[in-house]
Amino acid sequence: MATVSVTDNATNFDVREIRRAFPGLRPDLARFDGPGGSLVPEVVADAVAGALRVGLCQRGGPSAPGLLTDEITLGARAAMARFLGVDDRRGIVFGRSMTALTFDIARTLAAQWGPGDEVVVSRLDHDANIRPWITAAEHAGATVRWLDFDPVTTEPDDVRSLLSDRTRLVALTAASNLFGTRPDVAAVSRAAREVGALMYVDAVHLAAHAPVDLTAMGADLLVCSPYKFFGPHLGVLAADPALLERLHPDKLLPSSDAVPERFELGTLPYELLAGVRAAVEFAEQCDMAAVEAHEQQLLTRLLDGLGDMAAVTVHGRAGRRTPTVLLTVDGLTPVQASHRLHEAGIVAPAGSFYALEAARHSAAGEQGGVRVGISAYTDDEEIDRLLAALGALSAT
Repeated sequence: MATVSVTDNATNFDVREIRRAFPGLRPDLARFDGPGGSLVPEVVADAVAGALRVGLCQRGGPSAPGLLTDEITLGARAAMARFLGVDDRRGIVFGRSMTALTFDIARTLAAQWGPGDEVVVSRLDHDANIRPWITAAEHAGATVRWLDFDPVTTEPDDVRSLLSDRTRLVALTAASNLFGTRPDVAAVSRAAREVGALMYVDAVHLAAHAPVDLTAMGADLLVCSPYKFFGPHLGVLAADPALLERLHPDKLLPSSDAVPERFELGTLPYELLAGVRAAVEFAEQCDMAAVEAHEQQLLTRLLDGLGDMAAVTVHGRAGRRTPTVLLTVDGLTPVQASHRLHEAGIVAPAGSFYALEAARHSAAGEQGGVRVGISAYTDDEEIDRLLAALGALSAT
């Protein structure tokens, strides 16, 4: 790949160089669908294809293919550990998806819960950080308590009123995939720790837009999905290996009981792990702090332009947010608006995007809205195209 030279100043972010790395970008389409999964740079596609071509096998053993497979696996763990601020690569678990990992961890933790225990979930979250905990709590006879949010600002309520010495876990997003809202995760983590509760953080949406640091957040367990930040489709869980050592998931008898392998059911997709390492290295070259600055600059421009459109409603106005905007257009359903935008060469899907509780609790309602996601490869010209298309829709 070409070397990407950027700093934490958005004015020095060379988006043209970034865009050249993504073969999926087309001149006829402005892509604002990144929150559903980013485009993949050429270097990641090459890494996956190269791993498939080389003839990998199971890890370990004296053979060259086995040693290469081991190298790929350990390299991917080390890359994700750097990316998420984890000191020890043994704290990185790979799984089919964030959803699957969360269900697995919820079942494992709930084996220690019982009647009278409490779990806190947030209405702001993607359902993948809600339903696994509700299901696990129901099976254990534990109580679920809900952290609500202001339906206009989408800022979460104070969690402290929900916590007690019976709270076993607090599950919270680091950034809403529907509104972009970024809760003060570190403050919630401190409150959870004061009552002895674990903190489970969903960083799926945040990881594509800003640096992520498990320790700074105060998270005990953190999950993300590489396909949101330039990588292939799978999930990652991060934690202190000492915590993972205390957890005993259901597993096959012959499979390894070592950490983190005890949590990885079946054979890992080694070719995708090669892609994960390449994605992290690409993100490191981009510098996620520079990505954040670039995207926030574009977000300000977008919101300023939308503010002049009386027929367009932006849902949520959190003080700290990712460059993700949920909007509705007067006289059109979200699906109709999305289709009209696509006719103008704008890719911006519609719905609630599995954040069903969040959509229901907001003014958007269950049908959600059109979600506009700015990505590292978004440029000023695409923002202009989007504003022009929305202006035309609101004028009809």
